[in-house]
Amino acid sequence: MFDPWQQTRAVETIRPRSNRSRKQQPESGKSKTKKITVLVVDDERLIADTMTEILKRSGFRASCAYDGQAALEMALKITPDVVLADVVLPQMNGVQLAIELRKSLPSAEVILLSGQAGITEIVERGSREGYRFELISKPVHPEKLLQHLRRMRGDDDPRSGNGSR
Repeated sequence: MFDPWQQTRAVETIRPRSNRSRKQQPESGKSKTKKITVLVVDDERLIADTMTEILKRSGFRASCAYDGQAALEMALKITPDVVLADVVLPQMNGVQLAIELRKSLPSAEVILLSGQAGITEIVERGSREGYRFELISKPVHPEKLLQHLRRMRGDDDPRSGNGSR
């Protein structure tokens, strides 16, 4: 059986930019409420690109990456509020990515997505090392994912700019 945990490689220690402000600069005439920033990570480009576009059209600030190492580097630049990551990824699997994100960006919420059986073992392995992550089975309906993200942040509708953040 393919064990994504075995695809480990040396992970460079990368630190987030310390001069990066997490506060959104208000745009003229728009709400001062910060949009939720989401990083989507999936090696299936169509899935990553589609999820990113759905999130953008639903009022989120969204970006995507196609492998674990690129996702880590991007996350440290954009400091996302939420990272949606597939578990099986090249370069660094989703659990490894989530662990590195917890170390570097502890305020980022990580949700792991997987459509493959047997992934539970990888997540449990991370759990035994002291890391707990939410796991959602793929395929996930876009509206259910949007509702979940809105509830996580207490937003009724991020398009309205009237969330309770």
